[in-house]
Amino acid sequence: MLTPRRWAAIAGLLLATAVALSGCAKVPGVYVYEDKGAQPAGAAPADAKSYVADAWAARIVPTVHDQATEIGTVAAALAQDPAAAGQQYGHQAGTGSPYAFMVKGTGTVTKVDTSVQTGPMTVEVAQSGGKPLTISIATGPVIAGTALRDAVGFISFGDFTNQIEYADVANEINARVKTEVIAKVDLAAAVGKEITFHGAFSALPNAPTILVVPTELSVAS
Repeated sequence: MLTPRRWAAIAGLLLATAVALSGCAKVPGVYVYEDKGAQPAGAAPADAKSYVADAWAARIVPTVHDQATEIGTVAAALAQDPAAAGQQYGHQAGTGSPYAFMVKGTGTVTKVDTSVQTGPMTVEVAQSGGKPLTISIATGPVIAGTALRDAVGFISFGDFTNQIEYADVANEINARVKTEVIAKVDLAAAVGKEITFHGAFSALPNAPTILVVPTELSVAS
């Protein structure tokens, strides 16, 4: 039978455990135990949709447009030295994360594969003195990954309360790509035409090709 003194000891242990757990926060990949009323100074809104609505046209699209590097330059650098290419042209969400690159280019659309959920649009980008660079542009309906969130360089995990909010921002950016970029392009009519693009991609290990998530697409008439 538990004595009053033993009950008091157990209660004290439970209270100490609760206090310790309340201090654990902002460790990527770890559950967050945090006072719901506490939010870091200057933290982004918890609503990912509102955050991206404010940032899309004002910061995300202009940043990619102004800071993107020609995709042929990035591809050549990656082929020569991936680590050096990442440091020169890319951004990382965190240590160990893949580098994400803001890129631009112009090429000829040769195919739009609607049998795949990401709807890869194959584009041949002409290269001086060599064969064209073949890349893909994601057209959906599934736009996945965190390339745009990570590539722009100003959206960081520390701006948010937890990993879920940080991931939601990436998902909302991808949703914007579908409604603000891809929906405005006649994909069926794009094959055989020249396309100019801005966007971002993540340098994923063993990826068969570069897959760009676009912020701008312009098909020649």
